[in-house]
Amino acid sequence: MPNNSATANPFDTAKQQVDITAKLIGLDAGLTEVLKHPKRELTVNFPVRMDDNSYRVYTGYRVQYNMARGPTKGGIRFHPQVTLDEVRALAAWMTWKCAVVNIPYGGAKGGVICDPKHMSRGELERLTRRYASEIAPIIGPEMDIPAPDVYTDSQTMAWIMDTYSMLKGYSVPGVVTGKPISLGGSQGRGEATGRGCAYVIREAAKDIGVKVKGGTVAVQGFGNAGSVAANILAEEQGAKIVAVSDSKGGIYKADGLNVKAVEAHKAKTGSVVGFPGAKAVSNAEILETKADILIPAALENQITKKNADKIQAKIVAEAANGPTLPEADTILFERKITVLPDVLANAGGVTVSYFEWAQDIQGYFWDLGEVNSRLERTMVQSYNAVHKTAGEYKVHNRTAAYVVAIQRVVDAVTLRGIYP
Repeated sequence: MPNNSATANPFDTAKQQVDITAKLIGLDAGLTEVLKHPKRELTVNFPVRMDDNSYRVYTGYRVQYNMARGPTKGGIRFHPQVTLDEVRALAAWMTWKCAVVNIPYGGAKGGVICDPKHMSRGELERLTRRYASEIAPIIGPEMDIPAPDVYTDSQTMAWIMDTYSMLKGYSVPGVVTGKPISLGGSQGRGEATGRGCAYVIREAAKDIGVKVKGGTVAVQGFGNAGSVAANILAEEQGAKIVAVSDSKGGIYKADGLNVKAVEAHKAKTGSVVGFPGAKAVSNAEILETKADILIPAALENQITKKNADKIQAKIVAEAANGPTLPEADTILFERKITVLPDVLANAGGVTVSYFEWAQDIQGYFWDLGEVNSRLERTMVQSYNAVHKTAGEYKVHNRTAAYVVAIQRVVDAVTLRGIYP
């Protein structure tokens, strides 16, 4: 997705959010500093044999942000614009996300600087396996559990699980989540991020008096999370999806899009662009669409002080990580627009990842109904905790989510103490 604020460093944003929260809850300077530094960072440079038998050296990262509440958890992304500061920020957000939904994990993130769109399946497999072997000393079911992220998927996780298992000499399904079902993956994992987002939207809509049934929805980023959220809002909650976009552009239809038909068109052509009967719009225009609910489900830094006053939605639900900059949060809050922050709105994915890990560890698997009911219960409880905190402190939901999360991490750090 286009970056509306290319100069914004995501890790600076992440640290700024910690400072805002620390000041609000009266956290001392020393603990605040602890929360603004990753525990462990690994940078690896490794060769990969390409299909033409040449070799290319790739750079990858794995950042483990905080382990006070348990092993770290977080995705791995393959993208040409991966940076260490981006991975640091995403690892920090994972720490708060796990704490918001109260699962016993810290946060981590990984990334490899590459362009998967111009790599063959064989090249991607060799890159994945070599990267997995490079980070193997610091991952594992009791230490750090990777998952899919941008341009990685269940197949990527299968390769990592196999590579790690070969190094150990026995199968270790709990080393990653987001695996294929046949390798110990969980029912419902593929749609968990979008489903969790839809649950939180439903709860927020009740609180502010927005009708989801018959209401209008715009989705920036019609990938996994965005398309699943759109489907669930349309099919289960009766919403009308009026606009969607992907990296190539967007489409708008005032009387509503057939989400399944848009998915079929994208599967056939590679993009939502050109969908019959819809008007072409840009990704920037999608954000400013007249709709009750806006779901930014693309990349970070999309809603800034330049466009925050043009947002027309009553609810902004962040299916993506870091799509709203702090100065935009203030503008949206003053305009009485309810923002459901990423650390809450897209935490369904890590919640079901936790369920998958728990199932792998015990070797006992749940059916889809149990997974979804546990997910719904977790998301509703988490939303209620954030909503209550926002009221108590008279702040917007992101700060409230950070208060909930950071307090839980601080409690763990304080109880454990600083070793030695």
